[in-house]
Amino acid sequence: MSRRDPSIQVARVCCTTGCRAGGALNIIDSFEQELADRDLKDKIEVKKTGCRGFCENGPIIAIESKDVFYNKVRPKDVPDIITETLVHGKPVKRLLYTDLESKKKIRSEKDIPFFRKQVLNVFSKMGKIDPTKIDDYIAEGGYSALVKALTSMTPEEIIETIEASGLRGRGGGGFPAGRKWRSCREAPGIVKYVIANGDEGDPGAFMDRSLMEGDPHSIIEGMIIGGYAIGANQGFIYVRDEYPIAVEHLTLAIDQARSYGFLGKNIMSTGFDLDIEINRGAGAFVCGESTALMNSLEGKVGEPRAKYIHTVKSGLWERPSNLNNVETWANVPLIIDQGAERYAETGTRTSKGTKIFSLVGKVRNTGLVEVPMGITLREIIYDIGGGIRKDKQFKAVQTGGPSGGCIPLSKLDMRMDYDSLYEVGSMMGSGGLIVMDENSCMVDVAKYFIGFLMHESCGKCVPCREGLRQMHEILSNICEGRGEDNDIALLEELSHFMIEASLCALGGSAPNPVLSTIRYFRDEYRAHIFDKKCRAGVCRNLFEYYIDEELCNGCTVCRKKCPELAVSGAKKALHVIDPDKCIGCGICYSLCMQEAVRVR
Repeated sequence: MSRRDPSIQVARVCCTTGCRAGGALNIIDSFEQELADRDLKDKIEVKKTGCRGFCENGPIIAIESKDVFYNKVRPKDVPDIITETLVHGKPVKRLLYTDLESKKKIRSEKDIPFFRKQVLNVFSKMGKIDPTKIDDYIAEGGYSALVKALTSMTPEEIIETIEASGLRGRGGGGFPAGRKWRSCREAPGIVKYVIANGDEGDPGAFMDRSLMEGDPHSIIEGMIIGGYAIGANQGFIYVRDEYPIAVEHLTLAIDQARSYGFLGKNIMSTGFDLDIEINRGAGAFVCGESTALMNSLEGKVGEPRAKYIHTVKSGLWERPSNLNNVETWANVPLIIDQGAERYAETGTRTSKGTKIFSLVGKVRNTGLVEVPMGITLREIIYDIGGGIRKDKQFKAVQTGGPSGGCIPLSKLDMRMDYDSLYEVGSMMGSGGLIVMDENSCMVDVAKYFIGFLMHESCGKCVPCREGLRQMHEILSNICEGRGEDNDIALLEELSHFMIEASLCALGGSAPNPVLSTIRYFRDEYRAHIFDKKCRAGVCRNLFEYYIDEELCNGCTVCRKKCPELAVSGAKKALHVIDPDKCIGCGICYSLCMQEAVRVR
């Protein structure tokens, strides 16, 4: 069966982690059973695809021949999809996306606001191909860049092309990829390695997971091209073991690439040899750092080592090693295919191409977005993300993972590129965006991220190990009403010491959440320390709940659910919270549909 046969209808069902959790595999089963019962299996194909990004509204089904995009699909909807859409060409209106503003149903994917400002380059095949079938990847132009690179370009020409494209690393600091490749190629030594970092450990980030699950061949193709350019004959993909679907799809993709002659000895009869192995990490956050990752690959404890000698000269087993994030590798075939000049047309002067972000938090449309470098935060959060849930006030967005910074409302129109983020005290990182609203306490946010980093620190160097522990203790005291006058100054002093003295980038960037929240939300720190108040109503010892008499309708939910019996009131009458009994658990606050429970 060929999906290019125009007589065959194709229903593409997202089957990556998010949609699987929503029942996508059950939808596939329902399709198979229904098509068999109706004797339609030779006329309709159901294809498992990668992520389309709109994770908030999954499971997703796209029927491109009918220009129909369905969201929040359930197995019971399958008979109607087959009858109405695939047979009669009519949309099932209840499954169409409902616009958040106009409340109108939208039929076409391209008309949904979430997709309008996206530019799908790295994700261009996601949602179209079955990631377990190499023929699908080839049919969409896959491995054409490899053929071009190995048959008509020299290693020097490939590196020059990557340099001219302006591609920067997508996994952290944004180091120019071409410069790294050149340094590794010029490093002395016969044995060299190419490594893909798929150890995605940032809270709320799932870009790399979706890419490995939904388009593994793009990563492999990029690594083969990189290996040829650098002079490496062995590659490794480091994936955390918590990503079983990614490991499964990458393993299958490597086997298929070998069987097609794209991996192994004498690739495409060019005399070039390269093979790739998968290594599964145990989930330590610090193993996202290059030297810790290489230690782990060697079978050692995953902890960083000093970088007075760069890994491009002495990395894995003390051999020249080129490590790039999986998204960086997936950009390589695009650059070779279309050329550096065309690739560089997208983005800003110093940040080229597109970037994939995971948009999560208090935003209406959560999911994955691929946008051109230089787009503003406002466009991502409001035009693509649909704004803040329940029309609350935007407060901050945390970028770059737990070591990134929190960016306030006043910077909402800043451009998303490496240099702009650095200027405001944050970083691109791997691409996580956590949106926060008026009910987020920025001191508590800083405490959360410092606590995460404290537990994930390898403990090898004192500045990081003890600095994070002291920071977390100070922030905990502030949040619990025990803050002291000099705490802000002490946090700033600790931060600068850690930046200067820590062994690796984890310790050096760990203070970012503290420094950025002090920089932009110093008044919240002062309110906690001097006034003993948490304006957001998060830090339990620094606020109390009360019920607004104008909003309370006497539904009794808060009274029935309170574990301390602190709420009193008759049905359909005003309820009251006894502050002496209230423990500040927040159950009444979270359950009140009238939003009558308020913070004082």
